Amino acid sequence: MNHLSPFKNLKSDIPASIVVFFVALPLCLGIALASGAPLFSGLIAGIIGGIVVGLLSGSAIGVSGPAAGLAAIVLTSIGTLGGFENFLLAVVLGGVIQVLFGVLKAGVIGYYFPSSVIKGMLTGIGIIIIIKQIPYFFGYDKVLAANASFTEMSNFISPGATLIAFIGLGILILWNTWLSNAHKFFQIIQGPVVAVGVGILYFILTKNNPSWQIESALLVNVPIPGDINSFLGQFSSPDFSQISNPEIWLTAFTIALVASLETLLCVEATDKLDPRKRVTPTNRELFAQGTGNIISGLIGGLPITQVIVRSSANIQSGGKTKTSAIVHGFLLLLSVLIIPKLLNNIPLSVLASILLVVGYKLAKPKLFISIYKQGWKQFVPFIVTVLGIIFTDLLIGIGLGLAVGVIVVLIKSFQNSHFLHIEDKSNGVRKLKMTLAEEVTFINKGAILKELEAIEKDTNLEIDVRKTRFLDYDIIEILEDFSLKAKNRNIDITLISERGTVKNPESFIEFFKLSPTA
Repeated sequence: MNHLSPFKNLKSDIPASIVVFFVALPLCLGIALASGAPLFSGLIAGIIGGIVVGLLSGSAIGVSGPAAGLAAIVLTSIGTLGGFENFLLAVVLGGVIQVLFGVLKAGVIGYYFPSSVIKGMLTGIGIIIIIKQIPYFFGYDKVLAANASFTEMSNFISPGATLIAFIGLGILILWNTWLSNAHKFFQIIQGPVVAVGVGILYFILTKNNPSWQIESALLVNVPIPGDINSFLGQFSSPDFSQISNPEIWLTAFTIALVASLETLLCVEATDKLDPRKRVTPTNRELFAQGTGNIISGLIGGLPITQVIVRSSANIQSGGKTKTSAIVHGFLLLLSVLIIPKLLNNIPLSVLASILLVVGYKLAKPKLFISIYKQGWKQFVPFIVTVLGIIFTDLLIGIGLGLAVGVIVVLIKSFQNSHFLHIEDKSNGVRKLKMTLAEEVTFINKGAILKELEAIEKDTNLEIDVRKTRFLDYDIIEILEDFSLKAKNRNIDITLISERGTVKNPESFIEFFKLSPTA
C-alpha cells in the first residue's frame, strides 16, 4: 500500500498524536477499571497498540488499544479462569488465533455476521459498561452494591466522588453537544482530558476537607517505579501451566473472534472517514492485531483492537500517516515513566463518567428506534443479541443473535421462493404463472408444494425458470410428481426456460439434467 511518507507529514502527525494521547490515556485507565483488571494493564495495552500494532498495521490512520467492546469478556473471564495470570494466557492464545486468521486470509469474517447482530453486540456491551460503572460513579464498593438495599448503599456513597463524577459528566456532555463545534481549540483539547484534569484539581483542593475529600481507595492506583528494575517488575506474565485448560481456550477463541470483529468494523468505518479513501488490508490488520495481543498478554496487558474513538480523533486532528498512532504509543509510555504520581490523583468516579458516555454512545436509545423502524427481520436478531449478552454472556448472546438471524433468513427464503399470480380468467379457463426465484432449495419445498396442491382443475400453469440459477433436486422431484397429478386434474403445464418453452414436459428430471439450472 502506498501510504504517504511519514517524515513529510510530521507537522500534521505530531499534533494529531498528542490529541490521540489525551483521548487514549483516560480511556486506557477507564477500560481497565471497567474490566476489573489492574489499571496498569490498560496502559500496557495502549502502549502496545500504538507502537507494535502501529508499526505492523497497514492502516494509515487507524489507532489501536484496549477496547470497551472486550471489557465484559475480561471482567467475566478473570473470575471464571481463576486469576489475572490465567486470563493473560487466554489473551496470548487469542492473539495466536488472530494471527492464524490473518495467515488464512479470514479478513472477510466480518461479512458473515448480520449487521443487526454486530450492532446488538456493541449495544449489549454498552449497556453492561453503564451498569458496571454506576458503583464507581457514586464512589461505593460494587460488591456491597450487589448485596445491599438502596438505603444501605446510600450510606456508603462518597459525596466528593459523586460530585466530581457529575461535574465530569457535565463537561463531557457539553463537549459532545456544543463546545466541540464552537471552536477548533475544543477539538484539539478533548473532553475526557478536561474532565480528568478537573478531577485531579478537585482532589488536590479537597483532600483536607473531610466532608468532600475523595479517599485514596477511590483513586487511580498505578505503580510508581523508583528505577528501571522496579518499572520492569510491574509487568505480569501468563501462567502457561494452564494451557491445557479448555476454558482458557474457549476464552481465547472468544477474544480472537470479538476482537477481530470489532477491529474489522472499525477498519471499515475508519476507511470511510479517511479523506484520502485509502483501503486497509484486512488480513494484514488481523495479523498486526494478533501480534499485538500476543505481546500484550505476555507482559500483562489487556486485549487490543483497533478503536473508532481514537481513530476518529486522529482523523479529525489531521493525522495523515501511521506515525501519529506510533507516537501516541510512545507518549503513553512516557506518561507511565514520568507522571505516575499525577495519574494516581485521578478519581475513579471521573473515569466512570467517561465510560458512561462511551457506553451511551454504544447503546443510544435512537439506535433501538432506528432498528425497530427497519422491520422485525432486523430488530429481532438485534434485541435477542442485546438481551442474550446482558443476561448470559457475550459469546452466548452473539450465538443466539446469529441463530435467530439464520432463522430469519430461512423464513425469508421460504417466503421468496416463487411468485404466483393469475394471468387470465376469461372463457372459464384459469391461467396461473409461477415464477421461481434465483435460488430455490429444499427449504422452499413446503411453500411450493402447498401452492401446487392448491391449483384448481382446468387450469393452465406456466412455470418460469428463466431467472433461476440454482434449482434443488428436491424441487425438481416435486415438479415431477405434480406433472403426474396434473394430467388427472386437467392442468396444462408450460415450462419457460432459457432453452425455450416446453408444453407438458414428459419429465422434469430429464429436462433439468440438460438445463443450466440443475
